[in-house]
Amino acid sequence: MTWPHPPSCLPAARLGEPPNGARVAVAGIVILRQRPGTAKGVIFVTLEDETGVVNVIVWRKIYERFRRAVIAGRMLRVTGRLQRENCVTHVVSEQIEDISALLDRLLDETLSSGSESG
Repeated sequence: MTWPHPPSCLPAARLGEPPNGARVAVAGIVILRQRPGTAKGVIFVTLEDETGVVNVIVWRKIYERFRRAVIAGRMLRVTGRLQRENCVTHVVSEQIEDISALLDRLLDETLSSGSESG
């Protein structure tokens, strides 16, 4: 079972609700990508939604599979396992989807509704 059922995503503020190890779906704007030299190919991605931030771990195998989304995505939907250690919560990614097109659609809707009123 994935928290919540797809295509819905769990807001960052509610990541404390599912148990450790639960499969979750999260989404947000990419605010940070890190690939430390000491991390042996692991990439850390930070997503932000309207309620907070989500730390995502992308293992090398997952990165190779979803490379384009990880590198170029401005907004991502990530499905993976919740990992809590020492009061830090991460989502260990299993699937990564580039949903940046939703940002463009939101911008288009905002622009068109603004032009109708004036």
